Amino acid sequence: MDAEPTSLPERGTALLILRCERSEPRRTQGVVTGALDTMDQKDRVRPVSEPGIGELFAVFAKIGLLSFGGPAGQIALMHRVLVEEKRWLDEPRFLHALNYCMLLPGPEAMQLATYAGWLVHGVRGGLVAGLLFVLPGAAVLIALSTIYLLAGEVTLVQGLLFGLKAAVLAVVLEALIKVSRRALKSRWLGVLAVVAFVAIAFLQVPFPLIVLGAALVGAAAHLLSGRSDSDTADLADTGQAMPEWARPS
Repeated sequence: MDAEPTSLPERGTALLILRCERSEPRRTQGVVTGALDTMDQKDRVRPVSEPGIGELFAVFAKIGLLSFGGPAGQIALMHRVLVEEKRWLDEPRFLHALNYCMLLPGPEAMQLATYAGWLVHGVRGGLVAGLLFVLPGAAVLIALSTIYLLAGEVTLVQGLLFGLKAAVLAVVLEALIKVSRRALKSRWLGVLAVVAFVAIAFLQVPFPLIVLGAALVGAAAHLLSGRSDSDTADLADTGQAMPEWARPS
């Protein structure tokens, strides 16, 4: 048995060691608990800066010029630029916005761009992002159409257009794989996506019925899992501060 400390410095040292030993399990437990609570944070990217209107203009002009491949390619490009490179949006908010835009009538990619611009820079940002998402692509389309009308029968032009088709197909496939890996995070979601694809591609089921069926299946799965609202509260907390104009009044 160790001798009991007698002097005041020895007692102070012993008391400090005892407190450290007692607090160590708590600290370790807190680290473990925090790690478990934030495992899903790897998909959340906090913004590192708030862009000015000039930077926003340049970024969405670039997106408008490079967004080949239809909605799939455009959405993948916006994810790479806005979430991975610029970090203006985090992963959950981008996916939630994409889900909402898919339900709205109209082109979902343009709606997503407008929403992202509004979220970053308010009404001015939404107008800039929406217009720049359309105008550069329209100019490129007019230029390609003019070239095809003037020299569409030239072998070189036909070869260039054929190569462009192949490149666009590769962009669409890459975008499909990239977005599906982030959105389909469980096996049953993958099965649901395959069923929806078969229904719309081969069975000619109307799109509104597919969306309604997927919503009902998701609601049923949530109820059967027995999770409470607190278990899914992290869906609303995206880890990114909501700007003042986006908060409910």
